[in-house]
Formats: sequence, C-alpha cells, structure tokens
Amino acid sequence: MDDYCADFVVDFGAVDGTMLATVGGKAANLGELTRAGLPVPQGFCVTTGAYRAVAAADELASTTPENARRTLVETPVPQEIRDAIVAGYRKLGENVPVAVRSSATAEDLPFASFAGQQDTFLNVVGEDAVVDAVRRCWASLWTDRAVSYRETNGIDHTTTYLAVVVQRMVQSAVSGVMFTANPVTGTRDQIVIDASPGLGEAVVSGAVNPDHFVVDGSEIVERRLGDKKFVIRSLPGGGTEHVEVGENDEPCLTDGQIHALAVLGRKVQRHYGSPQDTEWAIDADGELHLTQARPITTLFPLPDNPDGGAHVYFCFSLAQGLERPITPMGRAAFREIAKSAFEIVIGDPKSQSYVENGERIFFDVTKVLQSRVGREFVTRLLGVMEARSSEVLRDLFADPRFAIRNSSPTPALKRVLRLARRFHVPVTAAKALVNPEKAVRNALLMERDILEKSANLSIEQALRQCVMPVLPGLAPTALIGFAMLALVGKVVKVKPGELQTVLRGLPNNITTEMDLAMWDLAQEIRRDPVALSQFRNGERPAALDRFLAKWGHRAVAEIDLGLPRWSDDPTYVLGVVRNFLRLEDENAAADAVFARGAAEAEAMIETLARRAWGRGWFVRFALRRTRLLAGLREYPKYLIITLFGVLRKRVADLGAALVDQGRLAQTDDVYFLTFEEMRSAEGDLRSIVARRREVYDREMRRRHIPRVLLSDGTEPEAVHHGAPAEGDLVGTPASAGTITGIARVVMDPVGAHLEPGEILVAPSTDPGWTPLFLTAGGLVMEMGGANSHGAVVAREYGIPAVVGVREAVTRIKTGERITVDGSTGAVTTLADLTA
Repeated sequence: MDDYCADFVVDFGAVDGTMLATVGGKAANLGELTRAGLPVPQGFCVTTGAYRAVAAADELASTTPENARRTLVETPVPQEIRDAIVAGYRKLGENVPVAVRSSATAEDLPFASFAGQQDTFLNVVGEDAVVDAVRRCWASLWTDRAVSYRETNGIDHTTTYLAVVVQRMVQSAVSGVMFTANPVTGTRDQIVIDASPGLGEAVVSGAVNPDHFVVDGSEIVERRLGDKKFVIRSLPGGGTEHVEVGENDEPCLTDGQIHALAVLGRKVQRHYGSPQDTEWAIDADGELHLTQARPITTLFPLPDNPDGGAHVYFCFSLAQGLERPITPMGRAAFREIAKSAFEIVIGDPKSQSYVENGERIFFDVTKVLQSRVGREFVTRLLGVMEARSSEVLRDLFADPRFAIRNSSPTPALKRVLRLARRFHVPVTAAKALVNPEKAVRNALLMERDILEKSANLSIEQALRQCVMPVLPGLAPTALIGFAMLALVGKVVKVKPGELQTVLRGLPNNITTEMDLAMWDLAQEIRRDPVALSQFRNGERPAALDRFLAKWGHRAVAEIDLGLPRWSDDPTYVLGVVRNFLRLEDENAAADAVFARGAAEAEAMIETLARRAWGRGWFVRFALRRTRLLAGLREYPKYLIITLFGVLRKRVADLGAALVDQGRLAQTDDVYFLTFEEMRSAEGDLRSIVARRREVYDREMRRRHIPRVLLSDGTEPEAVHHGAPAEGDLVGTPASAGTITGIARVVMDPVGAHLEPGEILVAPSTDPGWTPLFLTAGGLVMEMGGANSHGAVVAREYGIPAVVGVREAVTRIKTGERITVDGSTGAVTTLADLTA
C-alpha cells in the first residue's frame, strides 16, 4: 500500500490496543486478536484521521444530530481518502463482500460498550459501495441514540472520533454472540452462547429467538432452544435479506462446536485478562471465525481474593441506602471505623473481613455463614434491617462451599457476654426499663460528650474511639422499647398492623424532629412576606440559616464523609421546603400528621390493654416504654453524623491549606485523598485526584449494585429468588395500611417533586429522603426491611409501606396507579395514567 495511505488506512496486522485514538475501540480489539493469532477475518481500518479530514467535530457538536448526519452524508469524500479506502479494499480481493462497521474512539471501552450505537453495513460489494458505507458509518456517529449514549456516559462529543472497520464477510452457516462470563448471574467461569443460523446480526439485533447454551468448565449445563424463525442471509451482489424460515426445534450447534467456541472464548479472555463479549461465525465448511471482542461492561468487579477460596461478600453501603460510590475520604473513614469494630467485636483490628470493591464497601461474611450462631444472628438482624439481603444469604445455606464448620454456640456466647460486661449493657437495659425518662435524658447527653472527646483527638482517633462505642451505649435503651413491643405480641392476640400503630408519632426520634423542623421552616417562610419573597427570588431567608445552624450537618447519603452537608449545599432543603409550600391541606400538615399518629398510637395501647383483660396493666407498662424508648433507634446514627460534620470541617481546613500550597486545585478535592495523603508534606496531589474523580464519576453511572456477591462473580440474587404472586410485586410489610395512588419513581431526592398523596417509589432511603414522606401517600422501596430507616419513619407518619421489593424502580413507572398493601407486602399495578 502506498505511503500516503497510511494516514487513512491501516491493516489489522499493524494495529494493537495502544492505537485507540487512531483506530477506535473495535479496530483496536480486532488488531489485538489478529496479532494474537486468533481466527479473525482479514480486514483494515479507515482511521480517525480520515474522519477528521472530513468532519469538524466542534461544528458538528454545536448543531443538531440531524444536521450533523446530513453534513457528513453530503460532504464529498476527498480523493486521497477514497483512493486509500479503495486500495485497502482491493487487497482483500476483487469485489469481495465485506462488513463495514464503526469503530469510535469511545467504543468497546471497559465502562461503555457502545454496542449498536453506530451503524453496521453487511455484505457490501464493490469499491463505490464500500466508500459510501464508510461515509454512512461516519454519519452514524451522530445518530440520536449515539449522542444520547455519549451524554449518559459523560463522554464529550468534541473529543469523540470515528474510525471504520472494513472486514471480509464470513458467509455464516451459523453465528452469534458469546460471553466469557455469565452476564446475568455474574459468574466468571461460565461461558454463555447464543446462536442462530445465518448472519450474526439476527442474534445481535434481537430479531430472532436464538438457541442458548451455558458451558461451565467442560460441561454444557444449560440448553434452551429458540424457535429461530428468522434468518439473515447475504444476497448475491451485496446486501442482505431477512427470511422467515419457520420454527426450528433442532439445535444449530453440535456439542463439539459449543466446546470449540468455549475454548476460543477462554483464549480471548486470557489474552485480555478480563471477561469478553464476542461475536463469532461458523462458515459452511465448519471453520470458526472471531468477528469482534469487547469487554463486558455490566459485570460488577471482583474483590481481591488472595487465598483463592470461595467467599461471600455483603454490600454494606447498599444496605445503608447508598447505590452511589463512596468517596475515597468516605472509605478512609470507614476503614478506621472498621478497625475499631473488629477490635471490639473479635479482638482483631486487622481483620480482612472489611473489603472495598467498585468504590463501595463490602463485608466478607463467609465465616459468619459457616457458623450456626452466625447464620442465625446475621439473617435475623438483616430480616428487620434489610430483608431481601437476609433472603439471599439464606439461599446460600445449601451451598456446600459455605457449609457449617462451627456448630458450638459457646464462642459466640462468650463474646456476647464479654461485650455486655465491657459496655455495661445489662445495667443500661435495666435502668431504661425502670426509669425510661432518665434513660432518654442520659442518652441525649452523649452528643456533648462525644464532641468534647473528639476535639482532643486526631481525625482517625476520633473515628476509632467515638463511633463504635455509640452503639453499645445506646442500643440497649432502644432495644428495650422494641423488646417490650414484641413481648406484648406474645401476651395479647394482635391483628396485622396493630403493633405497628403503636410506633406512630414516636417521641424522642431525632429524625422526626428534623423533619418537623423543616416543616416549621416552610411555615415560617410562608407566614413572612419578606422571607417568602426572598425564597422565591432564590435568596436565603434568615430562617433557613437558623435551620442550617441546627441541622446543617445532615445530608443525603450522609454516611459518606466526603459528600457535602446541607450547610455546604442547601439545594435539597430548598426543594423540600418548596414542596411543603405547595401543600394547602391542613390535615396533611406535618405537625397534624404527627399528632394524629401519636393519638392513634395511644388509642391502640388502650385497645390492646382492654383486650388483655387482667394483664392490661402490663400492656400499658410495656407499651409506654416502647413509646418512650423506641424512637432512640435513630439517635446513634445522628450522633455519628454529627461527629462527621465536625470532622468534615477539619478536613476542609486541611484542603484549603493544600490549595494555598498549590497542591490541590480546589478545596473539595481533599475528599478524594486518604488521611495520610492529605497530611503528606510534599508532592502535587492533583493528578491523584483527577484519576480518582474519573473512576468515581464512572462508578456513579453504574446502574446495578449487588446486595451479595460471591468471589467467582456470581450474584446469588440473580440465581435464587422467589417468584412474586401473579400480578403483584411482593416485598416485606413495613407499615400497615392500604393506599391506592399515583406512583412517582424517584432515584435521587435532591430536587425531587412529589405531589401530595403520590406513592414514593425509591431504590432506598436514608434520613435525607424522609421529608418527602410528609407528602407521600405511601412508600415502596427496593431495599430495606421491617425495621429499616424508611420503614420506621413510614410507620411514624402512618403511610403504608412495602420494602425489599425486587426491581421496584424498573417495574413500576411514574404515572402508574398502584395499590400498596403495607400489611401483606403486596404492590399491585392497576393502570398507567400517562397512556
């Protein structure tokens, strides 16, 4: 090939993975595979240099996608580029059929596949046809779907360029796709093959129901035959046809071909060192060809596993309501807290049970599942905190890899007794039972004690010494309240939802106090014409500053020390106040709702006491303590977040100093460092921050986080899950009552708009969400259990709630009319009112 062609055309054999900017993702992979000796059909790449010579990216990005496409289609291909394409095509043979496919610089990447976003042209024959197909590929970079995909993945249009792959067509007898890891379950050692007669486009596009095979090791563990009613075939002289061939119940691959594909898939994966999504074809002579490979972008990454054994990882951050990644500073804080927890509970601050993966926090619970006591404790605890995770872990009991190895309860009992003595649990519980008012007063004094203690400690020391002791110091008091509630359930025959009614309008609940304070803020603004005018004009009324002085340390996703507090950014508070100002119904006012709930709870206590006959005195005694003490359940987290607010200010001061030294670009960058890096004496930290922000931003776009993950990549929930009742979504009953209303799916509470009476459908909630409950008619959550945060607050506000509803935010659509039954756990979709 002439030298001048090299700027515009390059053969696969001269391409490698370092040439992404020149040849794009698809061609870079095909070049890598060709150089590795794998069976890739011959071809060449029209480089991004050719695209740049034709397209002005800045101009195209500034216009509409339709105009950009028209510009590229109508712009003549320069003669030197046309000559280079024709020369490359002639090297493949005379009028040889080829596939012409896009290869964008933002394509086939580890975090974004771009599969199907640009156009492919099959069985292209002739020089003019090939040049025209290349031009149409260039134009397809600006399809509406490709533009939208780039925007969703945060990819700059002006820095994305298109190369084009021209590759000899395989006249396939059978073809399809192969994943070298199971994309549904995440299992890394399973190979999944979809196959159909004819060209692979039928399988890739979803035009056909293909045969489906799963290979595990040397065994074909699953065969599911499709009807294969359609076949895409090449036409003589160019182009393709879709042919309806009728249902075919014979497999299109032999066992030998399936195993040969699996061998090829493992070679591809070994070459890249990661699971791959491949396309393949088998010609009429039975020869196997590899036509594409790219990373599988949907798999959740695997934790490091030094011992190579089978492990079970529980996602702590997801159980806490965080689907988003946790900042490096947030994870650094949790590492310190975990050291303290492991030292207190098991006497080993260096335990390997704390795991960070995918910018999120997991705990290795393998040894817990292998202990009879551990199984019972963890699954029962999660049963009231995160019910779906409890179910998933219980499904693993039958897995022989996690069989019980320790049946004796003695070690656990000794540990519990040691902790009880160390933190005076029996004394604290007894005092709460005898004098609950004093117990509450003592609990509320802990905030002052913790902040005074932390002032004389380093940030790391404060995290280790002031966080974990909060739980054993406060938990016995709150647990006495719930224990009394449970005991009444043994003494009196109760109907579904009656005990939950006792928990409505609980006093001494710090989260409820925050929500009511936000309501009071809205009413103060409403009553003050000056403040209302300021608020509507985007100014800050003095009432807002007073609210933030008390509650500004709270936030959405507040357990991440690296995220802004409301005092840093009050956008969320302003949105909630705006919602409250739209509420005109006095009966729906927050204080009225709370008072009504408290009255209903008192009435229920009397109802249950009368039903108990001679034991009515005990029912009143027990449930009065429930009312006084159960609200303290929210207080430990409040104390921890209060401490975080103080520590965050100290971190910010250090960040400002690093900016002054020229080592950081902005103060907030400090939250992308560890404590050690933050205090380092020298070195430019900006490149570290830039790399971590890139990873963090990429993880922010991840749409699915596993509750439980096995060390082989399997997500047990994708393998084992109960079938919901016909026509219903089923979860865990959380707050009794039935409501029928309009669903509003909310993925992020910041700026959320919820009309009064709408049913809030959310992936999970933390305290930052709960002001939305004041206007919600009901609640449906994907995460959580009967005693999770959202369930507790929903009960207090008396709104029906169902939690732990699998795929709630995807299966329920905004505008649908649904019924939520908080007593049975059923969510029924009635109709889509937007249709």
